[in-house]
Amino acid sequence: MLDLLDIRKEIDTIDSQIVDLFEKRMDLCSQVAEYKIQNGKEVLDRQREEEKLEALSGLASTSFTQVGIRELFRQIMAMSRKLQYGQMNRRGVACSLPFREVRALPMQRTRVVFQGVEGAYSFTAMHSFFGESIESYNVETWRDAMEAIRKGEADYAVLPIENSTAGIVADIYDLLVEYHHTIVGEQIIQVDHALMGLKNSTLADIRTVYSHPQALAQCKTFLERHPEWKAEPYINTAAAAKKIKEDRDMTQAAIASPYAAQCFGLQILKPHVFSSKQNSTRFIIVSREQIYAEGAGKISVCFEIPHESGSLYNILSHFIYNDLNMTKIESRPIPEKNWEYRFFVDFEGNLGDSGVKNALRGIQEEANNLRILGNY
Repeated sequence: MLDLLDIRKEIDTIDSQIVDLFEKRMDLCSQVAEYKIQNGKEVLDRQREEEKLEALSGLASTSFTQVGIRELFRQIMAMSRKLQYGQMNRRGVACSLPFREVRALPMQRTRVVFQGVEGAYSFTAMHSFFGESIESYNVETWRDAMEAIRKGEADYAVLPIENSTAGIVADIYDLLVEYHHTIVGEQIIQVDHALMGLKNSTLADIRTVYSHPQALAQCKTFLERHPEWKAEPYINTAAAAKKIKEDRDMTQAAIASPYAAQCFGLQILKPHVFSSKQNSTRFIIVSREQIYAEGAGKISVCFEIPHESGSLYNILSHFIYNDLNMTKIESRPIPEKNWEYRFFVDFEGNLGDSGVKNALRGIQEEANNLRILGNY
C-alpha cells in the first residue's frame, strides 16, 4: 500500500494535469466567445449545458462521482461564461445600461418631497442631505411620494429603507420595483427616540402610546416596563407627536424625535427610550431620472431567479468572480408567484467599472428581470 507522501505526489501530478487541461478548455472557450460575438449569439445556452452535464455525469462509475462530476462541470461552465462575458465587454459588446453619469446631483431650484410631517426623521434626513435652501413639502404615504416624482411634482423623494435594529422597510422595496425610479443618494440618521406628552403631564398619566410600528419595536424593552400602557401603531413618529398636540389628551403620549417635541410644543417625559445605542435609519434619495454622480461607490440591484437548485449561488458567483464586495442581500416574495422570491443586493462599485459591467452582464444573461435600482 502506498504511503501518504506517495499518494500526495500522485494527487499533485493529477492536479497539474487538471490545471493544464482547464487552461486549454478556457482557451477554446475564448474562441467560442469570438464566434458568438461575430454571430450575435447569446453566451448562455441552458439546453446545451444541461445536455453536457447529463452526458458527463453518465460517464461516472459511482453515484457519488456522478454528483461530483455534475457539480464540477457546472462550475467549469460558469467560469467559461464569465470569461466570455469579460471578452464581450472588452470588445464593446456590453450590457445596455440606461444610466447617465453626472458630475454632481442637480441641487439648484430643487423640490423635495418627504413622507410625514415636519419633525419626522425623514425631514431631518432631507435637510442633512440637501441642506436648508430647498423647496420641500410633505405627503401622507410613501406611495404618495413616489407618485409625486412620477408626475414631476418633485425632483427627489426621501424614503426610509432600513433601520439598524428593526431591519428593512419592506414596503419601500416593493415600491422600488413598482415604480421605475432611481436611487441617487443615501443619508443615515442616528435615531434618538423620546417619550413625549402634553405640558404638565407625567408618566403616571399615560395610558396610550402612539408611534410608527418600527419605533414601537425599537422601544420594546422600555415599553415592556409599563404593561399598563397600550402601544398603538401610527403612520409615523412625527405624526404621532402631532396627534398628541391636537387631541390634547393627558393620557396620550408619543414616541418620536426630540425635534418633534420641539416642533409641536410637547414635553419630553422620558428621553432616550430607544432599544439600542447604535440605532440609526438609512434613508434613500430617489429620482425619476436615471443618473448617477461621478465617483458613486454603491450599486443596488434586484432580480428574480429560476426556482431551482443552485440558481442563487450561480448569480452571486458573478460578484465573487469580479472581486465585488456585496454589502447586503434581502429577499421579498413575488406576489404573482407562490413561493418564489425577488432578491435585492447592494454591492460596492461604479457603473463605469469594467468588473461591474462584467458582473451585470452575467447577471442580466442568467437571472430574470434584472433591475439596476441605482448607483450612489
